[in-house]
Amino acid sequence: MHSTDDLRIQPVPPMIQLTRLNSHLLVINSDLIKFVERAPDTVLTLVTGEKVVVSEPVEVVLEKITEFRRSIQEVAKSPSIASLSAMKPADEHERDTD
Repeated sequence: MHSTDDLRIQPVPPMIQLTRLNSHLLVINSDLIKFVERAPDTVLTLVTGEKVVVSEPVEVVLEKITEFRRSIQEVAKSPSIASLSAMKPADEHERDTD
């Protein structure tokens, strides 16, 4: 039996935070980034074709993307997630007994 502490899911940052050239915060889904270029500023090309210029160097953008994806993998490997995925919703239990 698992305690409720075992079933807590660690928070994952939903997206990566970057800074536009005008110093405004930009929060972006890293899955939408198609290219990261240095031209001379860092330019993100999204899968939509939109281009976004950020103040962070290419290396920092790539590091943030890597860190974000690593955090998702860690949560997916968590024993709490594995035990939750093995659980059936209540309506499935009822169908199994019919």
